[in-house]
Amino acid sequence: MPRHLAATYTLVITLLCGVPVSVPADTVIELPVLAAIRQNNLGVFEILMMWWDKKPEPNPVQLQWLLAGVRLGNAHLGAMAQAFAYAVERTPSVQHSGTVSVQGVAYQPVGSDGPSAGAAMAVGFIAMFKGEHIQRGIALTGTIEPGGQIGPVGSIPDKIRAAAREGYRTVLVPRGQTHDARWNLNELGFQLNVTVKEGDTIDEAYELMTGQRI
Repeated sequence: MPRHLAATYTLVITLLCGVPVSVPADTVIELPVLAAIRQNNLGVFEILMMWWDKKPEPNPVQLQWLLAGVRLGNAHLGAMAQAFAYAVERTPSVQHSGTVSVQGVAYQPVGSDGPSAGAAMAVGFIAMFKGEHIQRGIALTGTIEPGGQIGPVGSIPDKIRAAAREGYRTVLVPRGQTHDARWNLNELGFQLNVTVKEGDTIDEAYELMTGQRI
């Protein structure tokens, strides 16, 4: 993806709690996001709520992060902007105008940072632009890399524990990270009744998470 592309779209940070009542529930994308924290090995489970007003202005489309229970660091916000630009690029038949809003939801106020949700956010934004939805019970961890590749991340066992705790039964991880010197994710998945699948690309993850092709 060209480096200049992400700079084409504006990321606005706004203080607003709750999805506006004017937004139809069936147009809101609920995207599971897995994170790890230093305090324990249980991981953190968040839901990113995404919706798009489809207004003719602003043009080009604007991305808005709504501050609420989840506060994101600069690396996470940067990954969001990158994922957003990639989603715009991958949906060329869509008229990209108006404002896309994203808000994090968690059981208690949390802060997270890092690029490991980049791939998941790309899947969510593409689904939103296409009018499709994320299937429940499937979560993804991985960075978004040039060309739509899914890049490696750390602390995957913590993230799988968080997914299992919330009833998720399938977790997609970057290709080649099922086994390493620190973990065996197949063994952990067996213990937690979670299926761990590897993925190479956003396209592959999109099909698994939505049941549709880009």
